[in-house]
Amino acid sequence: MKYYLIAGEASGDLHGSNLIKALAQKDENASFRAMGGDLMQESGAVLDFHYKHMGFMGFFELLRHLFKIKKRFADCKAEIEAFQPDALILIDFSGFNLRIAKWAKKIGLLVHYYIAPQVWASRPKRVEFIKTSVDHLYVTLPFEPEFYAKHHYKVEFVGHPLLDALDDEPQEAEAFKAQHHLDERPIVALLPGSRTQEIKRMLPVMQAVTAELPAYQFVIAGAPSQEKGLYDAITGNQLRVVFGATQPLVKAAHMAVVTSGTATLETALLNTPQVVCYKTSPLTYALAKRLITLRYISLVNLILDRSCLTELIQDGCNPTQLKEALKRLENSDVRDAMLQQYAELKELLGEKGASTRAATAIYENTHSAHLQASRLSQ
Repeated sequence: MKYYLIAGEASGDLHGSNLIKALAQKDENASFRAMGGDLMQESGAVLDFHYKHMGFMGFFELLRHLFKIKKRFADCKAEIEAFQPDALILIDFSGFNLRIAKWAKKIGLLVHYYIAPQVWASRPKRVEFIKTSVDHLYVTLPFEPEFYAKHHYKVEFVGHPLLDALDDEPQEAEAFKAQHHLDERPIVALLPGSRTQEIKRMLPVMQAVTAELPAYQFVIAGAPSQEKGLYDAITGNQLRVVFGATQPLVKAAHMAVVTSGTATLETALLNTPQVVCYKTSPLTYALAKRLITLRYISLVNLILDRSCLTELIQDGCNPTQLKEALKRLENSDVRDAMLQQYAELKELLGEKGASTRAATAIYENTHSAHLQASRLSQ
């Protein structure tokens, strides 16, 4: 069968690549086209568009690039129609993908959504929109099935794909330092995000604490879609950047500073104490405050439903508070308590195999739908 996948950022590219591999094992005649990234292409998809050209964040950024977004939307629709997939698979990236879902449903395509839109965070009424636009929704967070059940929508819980993407090999800090020519000081890993706008907003705050904590060396995890020059321009070439080694860096780190997103969950699953940061434009933040009613922003705190991680948000995301939060993580009791909660988090997320479970469900649901359509046409 033919599958068209759409992912709009680095995490979606990673999970999409693992999904493609799992689908290829289920369906020996599978062919894939995609809007995604390098990993999806390496896994066997013909790439029509790269996600790095779609990394816009915030109200003003979206307005400024509205023409480009509309053009990409139109181009994407044209590629999908030309390919005529048996299944359209949307991966996260809800602002773009929900619009595609609505259009695809109207023209009769079978729509699968993997890694559900976070409508529980701000706009639960959008569940009604999803119900009319998405044929099969595959959720990855343990509280999502109950949320959708309250809205009378049956979803399939497949577990979290990050568990499949984790490198289980141990990483000795000293070996990592030697490999990357670092000195002997403990490492603080800096994860400022993957999109250009968030890196430009978050990295200066992170860099500002480095001079205040000379006992540590700060190392940036470079996003796969970015060039080293972006980081050097922001930091004045004062901080080390490593690419293609985010998990080894996090595992080798004594602690981490992480921009809110999937990376907070990844850092927790790698057992590294962390501080969560988030900052956006004042207008975007004001709009978000009106829409989002959650007590927490990090996935770790949301899943545990308690404040495991310190969250520094907007005005609270400043060098003074970040320094204080990192100093607290020097306390062994604080670190031990966080690691104990990480263990509970892993229990809640369940077993590995999300990619395989999602691929099996997508294949079987698509096969079933085509059998039913074939019977009706006879």
